[in-house]
Amino acid sequence: MRLKAKLQREWRFLRGLNRTLARVKSIAPQSANLVCDDLQAAVETWRDRPAMTFEGRTLTYGELDAAANRFAHWGRGLNLRKGQTVALFMPNRMEYFAVWYGLSKIGVVTALINSQLTGQALAHCLNASGAAHLIVDSETSPTFEAARERLERPMQQWVLGPAHGDQRDLVQALKSCSQLPPDKSAREDMTARDTALLIFTSGTTGLPKAARITHVRAQLYMRGFAGSTGAKPADRIYVTLPLYHATGGLCAMGAALLNGASVVLRRRFSAHHFWPEIVEEGCTMFVYIGELCRYLVNQPPGTDDTRHKIRLAFGNGLRPDIWRELKTRFRIPEVLEFYGATEGNVSMFNFDGREGAIGRVPKYLRKKFNIRLIQFDVESEAPIRGTDGLCIAAGVGQIGECIGQIGGDARSEYTGYADKAASEKKILRDVFERGDAWFATGDLMKTDADGYFYFVDRIGDTFRWKGENVSTNEVAERLLAAPGVLEANIYGVEVDGADGRAGMAGLVTGPEFELATFSETVRRELPSYAQPLFVRILPALETTGTFKPRKMDLIADGYDPARIKGPLYFHDAKKGYVKLTKGLFEKITAGTVKV
Repeated sequence: MRLKAKLQREWRFLRGLNRTLARVKSIAPQSANLVCDDLQAAVETWRDRPAMTFEGRTLTYGELDAAANRFAHWGRGLNLRKGQTVALFMPNRMEYFAVWYGLSKIGVVTALINSQLTGQALAHCLNASGAAHLIVDSETSPTFEAARERLERPMQQWVLGPAHGDQRDLVQALKSCSQLPPDKSAREDMTARDTALLIFTSGTTGLPKAARITHVRAQLYMRGFAGSTGAKPADRIYVTLPLYHATGGLCAMGAALLNGASVVLRRRFSAHHFWPEIVEEGCTMFVYIGELCRYLVNQPPGTDDTRHKIRLAFGNGLRPDIWRELKTRFRIPEVLEFYGATEGNVSMFNFDGREGAIGRVPKYLRKKFNIRLIQFDVESEAPIRGTDGLCIAAGVGQIGECIGQIGGDARSEYTGYADKAASEKKILRDVFERGDAWFATGDLMKTDADGYFYFVDRIGDTFRWKGENVSTNEVAERLLAAPGVLEANIYGVEVDGADGRAGMAGLVTGPEFELATFSETVRRELPSYAQPLFVRILPALETTGTFKPRKMDLIADGYDPARIKGPLYFHDAKKGYVKLTKGLFEKITAGTVKV
């Protein structure tokens, strides 16, 4: 029986791998075939089939393409040329995908701005995009207005909704734009190596960085998931993840739209509405991040938990402790976990469903993959090198940093960030031989004897919360702008029943510090996922010999008032920061207070 099970796993792995490789093998950086050409071919094949449903409205492939063409002609009317950028700052809505798909038809780059950003972080991303035009809706326009004074250059705001002042009415402007495809001469001489999108990732330190998504990389995401999921025209894929990230915006879109299937798009995730909507819409797949799955299993049982038609859930970050419960409680036949670095050249799939694994590279295929683990010194945050100056491979069960060899083909090419200096910092040289170059993911992993990879942690001062990377440096910088905050040490603490680590701030404060003012600063300056859930007031900050704030003792204390001397606060979603008492602490640990 063990041999039979092993053979079945191996067959599932090879089937998934071959299905994926078959879809990506023809992608080439030097090709004139762009991601919009892939999508156009899908439109021609499935023109009259439903492509996307959102809040009761459905567009066919042809109608979605017509909407994209309007955005293309709108861009041409503004004299936008290939290589120029338009910023897109909106939550999920029907027009989102059509915007960047349409602009790619004329060679224009779309910068996908995280719709949760506010203040300085938002202004930074808009400045980094280099865009002169910004598309918003009525939900995000006020947030942009609040950050506008921090922009380095003027930016014309186009609103999908009522326009005021110097805003421009995009709905009205699109009415005069043609629904026919623009002439391909608009992207003449372009290759798949040119940039299609900017997707912002916090990386490991500092403010968000603009990852340069070339047409090649977008094609790898979209075609790769079209193959790996095995989606068919009859499939309906439920998407609640934000479209400004690659998982929802490229992976899920590719799985559906390159296979003749349809997307059921929701504005944002709701654990309460998740299964009823999936049942109502007849969905057969959904895309996840780990936090989403934890929310689902923490919900009380419902009548729709097993009435659905889901045959596959695919995504990343699914923790081992909820993997089995997700499958058994909701009767999900198959889970496809994957790993990928938005700005890098490392990706892998767990095709056969080994619980807890993020992917697999078996020994007999090792030379076909550019992925390796190297020994890493967590204290010095640097690879361990031998006497010859080269890195040392991590053995089975040994924790190491995951790296990807940089090459010239589509799968191993490294496009990095829009900022060349930031891109260079992610490259390791002279790794296994003199002159080689590898992309450093910043992720610690380990492998087992069968070649399965298991995620361990992020390197450095970044922690993950609510499915987002939170930079401690960025949060500290924003908090230091609050009156009375003299010093700030930011770190992540584990909260029972929650994925990732919740933000906690250790503050040294002066006499002008007021909790209400501080709460307002946090709300205004930081997106919800980066707002510290806990705050403790310290008499002074302890530092290392190199003047870095010490975190380990603070992390060990956690947010337990029995271990902490001095003021301690909890961020209540309605009241702001409130005193963290023993009773409140017990409610948080028991899960009766939502975090």
